[in-house]
Amino acid sequence: MHHETTIAKEALLRLDKANRVFRMGEVDVRALVEVDLTITKGEFLVVVGPSGSGKSTLLNLIGGTDRPTGGRVWHGNRELSSLTDDALTEYRRSVVGFIFQFYNLVPSLTAHENVQVATELVDDALDPQEALEMVDLADRADHFPAQLSGGEQQRVAIARALAKRPELLLADEPTGALDLPTARSVLDILQRLNRDQGITVVLITHNPAIAGIGGRVVRLVSGRVAETRVNEHPIAATDVAW
Repeated sequence: MHHETTIAKEALLRLDKANRVFRMGEVDVRALVEVDLTITKGEFLVVVGPSGSGKSTLLNLIGGTDRPTGGRVWHGNRELSSLTDDALTEYRRSVVGFIFQFYNLVPSLTAHENVQVATELVDDALDPQEALEMVDLADRADHFPAQLSGGEQQRVAIARALAKRPELLLADEPTGALDLPTARSVLDILQRLNRDQGITVVLITHNPAIAGIGGRVVRLVSGRVAETRVNEHPIAATDVAW
């Protein structure tokens, strides 16, 4: 048991006094201010905060799509913030799966083909059909996005992220465009992937009702970490209500 506990606490990512300043004309906008945060392997972390609180900026630093203007971001013992562009691209491809609010599927490709595109970027990819099975969509593989509901499209997007066998799933408002029953089914899949596959999930949302499903919740206000709390008893995604 002790051994398992040690593994569970292993740091996957660490932000060390991370700042992100955007220059808007004559004004500096401080999107993130001195953020210290450790994301441990296998955790389900929910980052909650209003629009403009720095959630997406934080996700971009973790996901390697942006760099801090001060401080550092570490993946294990690699400092992401100092990697070359090529090495950062490789990190995004091999370590991170991204899920967005509006799915970003290719309309002219079937569900199977949308997932297959992602598998071509990495060496040790899942079979696209297997990835679709993991999100309960095996029977919709030959459908095009326009023939799928919003929830089904979001599940294809999750399968596409999964197909790369990522260590880390980053979900940016993944239920923002969905009604409650559909949102529950999508969150349930993320919870299951975290629990059954051990994939680390970081989900950002402006909706406090979703925070309950995380094992840990970070609240951002004006680019600062206002609160970090451990959820001893996360609620099941199927019980989320707003």
